[in-house]
Amino acid sequence: MQPGSGYPVRVRGDLDPGLSRWMWIVKWILAIPHLVVLIVLHVAYLLVTIVAFFAILITGRYPRALFDFNVGVMRWSWRVRFYAYSTLGTDRYPPFSLAPNADYPADLEVDYPEQLHRGLVLIKWWLLAIPQYLIAIALAGMGGRHYHWSLLPILVIIAAIALLFTGSYPKGLFDFNMGINRWLYRIRGYVSLMTDVYPPFRLDQGAREPGDTGSAEVSEA
Repeated sequence: MQPGSGYPVRVRGDLDPGLSRWMWIVKWILAIPHLVVLIVLHVAYLLVTIVAFFAILITGRYPRALFDFNVGVMRWSWRVRFYAYSTLGTDRYPPFSLAPNADYPADLEVDYPEQLHRGLVLIKWWLLAIPQYLIAIALAGMGGRHYHWSLLPILVIIAAIALLFTGSYPKGLFDFNMGINRWLYRIRGYVSLMTDVYPPFRLDQGAREPGDTGSAEVSEA
């Protein structure tokens, strides 16, 4: 995956042609093994982030092995979301893997920061991120009971209905959906201390990052 927008968190999601009209009905069931694994991985993700917090505070560096692990968890999560419930962009079952995979329709990368601001780590994940949290709640209902009235679930329902009755995923709808997911993962990378670059208030739509029109080449994060 080649850098496009210039933001350190880069999200790819290539829409599969010929999606099944009905498979979206059972994808969330098929994804249960992944969801069980992800529960465990996200507990580890939180613990790793806490360790990274103190490492950055003391040394100004995010330990590379911990960074790669958390990027892998984000990558795995994104593939499952893209397949099962957040985008419905592919019928190909996600791999059980933390590693990048150029052959799978969805992938994610985060550029490793050689140095991070030690003081900023104290406030960026809560105080500085408050505007981003509010946007995330509006876009994806990250506030519990508001989930069903947020934008992303509504778009996914519309996409599912379109697939059921027409057999196609409206491109404009898919591009907009990808823009929301991309924004959410940029927020996640920032509040997970992976970058000091503030997420842009910008909806970069489409399967690829702006300016990335090449093949799905992926390198290690």
